[in-house]
Amino acid sequence: MTDPHGVKPAPGPDQPPIPVRLVTFNVHHGVGSDRRHDLPRLAKVLAAADADVICLQEVDRHFGDRSEDVDQALLLSRALDMQLAWGPAIDEQRPGDDRRKQYGNALLSRLPVLISDVHPLPGSGEPRSALRTLVELDGGALWVTTTHLTTRSPAERAEQVAVLRALHTEPMATGVVVGDLNAAPDAPELAALRADFADAWELAPERDDQARWRFWQREEGLTHPARSPHVRIDQVWVTPGITVAGARVLDDAGASDHLPLAVDLLVPSGV
Repeated sequence: MTDPHGVKPAPGPDQPPIPVRLVTFNVHHGVGSDRRHDLPRLAKVLAAADADVICLQEVDRHFGDRSEDVDQALLLSRALDMQLAWGPAIDEQRPGDDRRKQYGNALLSRLPVLISDVHPLPGSGEPRSALRTLVELDGGALWVTTTHLTTRSPAERAEQVAVLRALHTEPMATGVVVGDLNAAPDAPELAALRADFADAWELAPERDDQARWRFWQREEGLTHPARSPHVRIDQVWVTPGITVAGARVLDDAGASDHLPLAVDLLVPSGV
């Protein structure tokens, strides 16, 4: 909004909050419930979400036959005309090839990405990482950390959550942590996250999911497995001051083994 002279008000606490639609989605390297790799199908699901920021897990870049050796992150970014921030968890040199074999987290954004950095997470087994970005809003900014925690043990997840919490220091007070956490929101290993963040699904006054005929599961926000979800492991956590206007589990159209979660946020102006 501008005044009669065309001057835009300065950002600040007296200005209305800034709406941001965010989606988090474990895309299973583009392989759907039919076991086919179908990136155009995935792009259609993401486009239909009409999100400002999309956080993806299990994304391949030249990983091999399972994803037709394509650069999924780049192709999705181009298909949706969104900026790309990339956070590999696996990063290997391919023999006789200058392209690297990578797998990890990606952030797609309609909004300018000001900062992007990657943080390895502790633990054994499959490497894990967190992608931390600063997204510029119209009159503010939002820190977004995207991650995919281990399946190995609660103890290792607790170590990883401690790192996630440490990434959001005082100057980064306004932010979200999102992704496939491989644990229920009330799991003991997420205690460090609950100390500074709140579960967006629980905060949302309006909620919708894909329970369909399973009426006893309505408004539980279950996301995995996609065909018959019974756990809520795909989550969005927000810092104090961010309002959650709504949360919806979306139809994945068979594009993955998870369902996407969309949240409508209201971010304070001037932070």
